[in-house]
Amino acid sequence: MKKLFLIIGAPGSGKTTDASMIAEKNSDTIAHYSTGDMLRAEVASGSELGKTIDGFISKGDLVPLNIIIDTIFSAINGSDKNTILIDGYPRSVGQMRELDSLLEKQDKIDLVSVIEVRVSEEVAKERILGRAAEAEVKRSDDSIEVFTSRMKIYTEPLPEIQRFYTDKKLLKVISGERTIEEVVAEMEAFVKKSV
Repeated sequence: MKKLFLIIGAPGSGKTTDASMIAEKNSDTIAHYSTGDMLRAEVASGSELGKTIDGFISKGDLVPLNIIIDTIFSAINGSDKNTILIDGYPRSVGQMRELDSLLEKQDKIDLVSVIEVRVSEEVAKERILGRAAEAEVKRSDDSIEVFTSRMKIYTEPLPEIQRFYTDKKLLKVISGERTIEEVVAEMEAFVKKSV
């Protein structure tokens, strides 16, 4: 059975970097997928699906549920690793409920924990706009307008997502306002202890 960890956090919380570093250090046992990166890769491929996805991402809007769910399940099922980290999901109550009902109907994937990398809005904004200023190739979603929209999309459903996973005893909160090394060390220790 595959052990699934969902990693959520505001834009700029460092969740993708944290998870990719853990997967890199444990490449024989842990796989990492970023929903944002998977969707951007589809956009970059130039496919019809990619063009549809781009219409949502470039505005900072959520990609339709069926596209996200298919993307996540094909990544999990296609992985040769038994411990899977997926960051950037769920980003809405609908996404959370849909995943929960799909996971209940199968016995191949066990949701072990939802890890929230918590940072203040100020820290998130500083990091995103700093990343935009330093980037050689600008990401279309690294602007103050898109950041504000993405932050609102992230924070609006957050209390309900936190409650849902707290009630299931699945929520683990990690402070993302420390060095990358400290955050990664705590997250990695937690993942390894939990599988």
